[in-house]
Amino acid sequence: MKVVVVTACPTGIAHTYMAAEKLTEAALSQGHDVKVETQGAMGIENEITPLDIEEADIALFAVDIAVEGEDRFGDLKVVKVPVAEAIRNPDAVMTQLGRSVSVS
Repeated sequence: MKVVVVTACPTGIAHTYMAAEKLTEAALSQGHDVKVETQGAMGIENEITPLDIEEADIALFAVDIAVEGEDRFGDLKVVKVPVAEAIRNPDAVMTQLGRSVSVS
């Protein structure tokens, strides 16, 4: 499965990057391709491109604020979880994504 992920928290510092790291590790350990965009205090980093979105099976927003450029994701199925959930249970979040793709 190819997953695109956006992480963002209100302050855009620690939790944004912690969620990105945990979700990347979980996705890779489950054999998924993953690209993670962070929307933090430094702005958008590792921006997800239109090609990334086109090739993706699903998008995950681990966010506690609105996603900048959410309209980019068009018809792609999007699952949203709180940042804390992504940090505490990244493997469970990725497993649930796999189930969401299988059901579609």
